[in-house]
Amino acid sequence: MESFGVLGTVLGCFTSILVGGLLFAAYKLGLIYQLFHKVETKSPRNGGETVADVLRAHGVKHVFTLVGGHISPLLVACEKVGIRVVDTRHEATAVFAADAVARLSGTVGVAAVTAGPGLTNTVTAVKNAQMAESPLLLMGGAAATLLQGRGALQDIDQMSLFKPLCKFCASIRTVKEIIPTMKKALAIAQSGTPGPVFIEFPIDTLYPFHLVSNEFIVKNPPKGLMGKIVAWYLYNHLMNLFAGAWEPRDMSPLPLQIPQATEDQVQKCIEMVSRAKKPVILLGSQATLPPTPVEETRKVLEGLGVPCFLGGMARGLLGKNNPIHIRQNKRDALKEADLVLLAGTVCDFRLSYGRVLSRRSKIIAINRGKKQMLKNSDIFWRPALTVQGDVGSFLVRLAKGLKGYRCPQEWPESLKAGDVTKENGNRAKAEEKTELHLNPLKVLHCANELMAEDSIIVADGGDFVGSAAYIMRPRGPLCWLDPGAFGTLGVGGGFALGAKLCRPESEVWIVYGDGSLGYSIAEFDTFTRHKTPVIALVGNDACWSQIAREQVPLLGSNVGCGLAFTDYHIVADGYGGKGFLVRREDEDKLSDVIRQAQKEAKEGNATLLNVMIGKTNFRDGSISL
Repeated sequence: MESFGVLGTVLGCFTSILVGGLLFAAYKLGLIYQLFHKVETKSPRNGGETVADVLRAHGVKHVFTLVGGHISPLLVACEKVGIRVVDTRHEATAVFAADAVARLSGTVGVAAVTAGPGLTNTVTAVKNAQMAESPLLLMGGAAATLLQGRGALQDIDQMSLFKPLCKFCASIRTVKEIIPTMKKALAIAQSGTPGPVFIEFPIDTLYPFHLVSNEFIVKNPPKGLMGKIVAWYLYNHLMNLFAGAWEPRDMSPLPLQIPQATEDQVQKCIEMVSRAKKPVILLGSQATLPPTPVEETRKVLEGLGVPCFLGGMARGLLGKNNPIHIRQNKRDALKEADLVLLAGTVCDFRLSYGRVLSRRSKIIAINRGKKQMLKNSDIFWRPALTVQGDVGSFLVRLAKGLKGYRCPQEWPESLKAGDVTKENGNRAKAEEKTELHLNPLKVLHCANELMAEDSIIVADGGDFVGSAAYIMRPRGPLCWLDPGAFGTLGVGGGFALGAKLCRPESEVWIVYGDGSLGYSIAEFDTFTRHKTPVIALVGNDACWSQIAREQVPLLGSNVGCGLAFTDYHIVADGYGGKGFLVRREDEDKLSDVIRQAQKEAKEGNATLLNVMIGKTNFRDGSISL
């Protein structure tokens, strides 16, 4: 009898294991889910429509793309729900345009590109968005779920490419995953330190059931047991793809996680500022991020009266000519300051890795990200107080706690006097004659004086654009776009496209070097087709001058630096725009030509000013290593 009992126990265990194994297999194969969630085989709906619905629910107004068969359902669906689909001539431009929309609108910029080379073409632009801390959603096509890794058209391991570049990466495996995955990605892009996110959409998750089934179902399955198993597996995979696909799901945005300073941190900062005699604020791009409106940030800064240096997207935050906005002699001011607030500013090459900060100064670092906040603090500088939190919200709370405080007036006045002296020198240098063509500084001064008060300036270049940063004055908050810390050339076409779509009534100026223009001059076709009349100011010195001005004296050769005085204005004409050639003999008519370009833009024509410029020593020694 005992042996029967043991046998029964063994059989019971075996049965339990067998049943458990079968249930686990059924779960992994999706059979249990299919029991409770219907597959609507007759439905004409597709995953692209779901993508479009989620984007609309999140307030997305534009999707930038270069079309490909992998993503066609997504683009068509966006058009149907009223999201404007803007196609460009290069995938990088699509991402740059989405980046610009993110920066100017305070929402997520969205780009969609096809699989393989479509996605690899975006890598530089996505890295630029990561380093510029822009909230961006990149959607990429991919080979069908069952064909990945089997040699399908344009099939590569895309996830490995984007994981180092993005805050979040996901590959959609079934249609029902689209909504929760997109909601999560869009929230992550905007939370904490903003940045790009990537979602891969295999082609069979975007097309309707009847088309996908035509590819899945084996017309003449091989005979025998193995043939039947293969046919059943393909059928079951198809059912899993679409099980529960069209069940109602909440598409509303998830709450964002934005770090905030503690009351103790704010109080410590209040005490430090109130005791300072010569405080300085260095504002970076994070000062322009939601939830604090940029106008409110501007108001509290003006109330404090502390002199400010502006960088990145913060350029223009204080308007064109504010008494607390200091543009020149930053190194000297930092040596003299007794308190420095790094408000979203990072101690990278732009601040000589922190070496420009005085050891005698008390440093307060405010940043959403700990790593950026403390960059190089173990070597060249040491913070007295660190605050991991939102910059705009922190400044508002700081100003509230300092009610009645005003920075000693003689401090910003002395710095502003230095500004005036330096800028008068720049103006005098602009009047000097160059050996050939026009003085680039004079060209920039003239454009700056004539551009409209609602203008947005896009910076894309090296030497000419470096000079523009000293001379051209953004008119207000969120009116300056440059690539950021990555220093990427080629952003101009995409940034200007996104800016013009965000603010169609504003003048949008691209300040190009002739080298950087080559990356995106084809987007004049895009400007023409999508009726986005921007103004491109090209400083044409037939050279990669930022490199040549150091390479030639240091290494004795101009190799690789020479270009030609190309007729870029004719290229613009060929793409449907309006081009102008400006030479030395046109110097007296420079203002008239610029006004004519502005008139053409108002009439709907993208314009390009091909200005022949000469050499100056204005930026000697400016190369960053």
